[in-house]
Amino acid sequence: MNKDRVISSTIMILLSLFAVINKWVFLIVLLALIIAGLYEFFYLIKKKGIPIYSYTGIAIGVSIPLSIFFRFEPTKGWELLFIVLMLLTIFVLQLYRKENQNAIIGISTTLFGVLYVSWFFSFLVKIRYLMPEVEGAGIKLLGFILIITKCGDMGALIVGSRYGKHPLLKRVSPNKTIEGSLGSFTFSALAAVCAKSLLPACLNFQIWQIILIGMFFGGLGQLGDLSESLIKRDCNVKDSGKMLPALGGVLDAIDSLLFSAPAFYFFMSSILSK
Repeated sequence: MNKDRVISSTIMILLSLFAVINKWVFLIVLLALIIAGLYEFFYLIKKKGIPIYSYTGIAIGVSIPLSIFFRFEPTKGWELLFIVLMLLTIFVLQLYRKENQNAIIGISTTLFGVLYVSWFFSFLVKIRYLMPEVEGAGIKLLGFILIITKCGDMGALIVGSRYGKHPLLKRVSPNKTIEGSLGSFTFSALAAVCAKSLLPACLNFQIWQIILIGMFFGGLGQLGDLSESLIKRDCNVKDSGKMLPALGGVLDAIDSLLFSAPAFYFFMSSILSK
């Protein structure tokens, strides 16, 4: 089973890199993952008996990456305005509902799902648009964070399944181990060094800095994985779904990127602006 997961993970990495090269394939793959991820998230929440607005949430979730991809920004603080409009829309829908039980929980959970899955994952689009004045720079940065994060996932799986003995956080994820976590840090660091040519030459990072970058964003990937595991434990399920062979659900495949991608975008934006 572990071998199958490694093979499936490798295929996902290659597919992701291919999608990054072509912007239209990238958009289609991104939208497909967001729709599937939101569907899985809302399905888990519905099993807990919470009244949510899944179709409205998915529709709003799709509009976020589309607005970023096509540069639809009518105001400077467009994203904040978008979130406010989204909240108002959900409130209006609640007013037409026949019952008020768990209204606050339903509204909050719907909003959280859109932000957690769609908005966080949409930062991959923002990364692809970084350094527009240099052809291909954004694509390379996107490839860099994908390689670091997903290699960290593979490191945790390979090392953890072979040498893992000490639980990392048993109440959240019984199968994750300290050894697996260390393996993830190591793989992310090695991946960052191997992929250093994808970083802009003007930044002139030293090797030790690249290693730290790999470990830091690889660590955020682990945090994203643990956070999704916490959601699954609360919903009493092992996998978020069964859409991806041997990997489980879409959320299981993208959870590590939900934290590493936004952080990488702000990190690179801050450095490049200086």
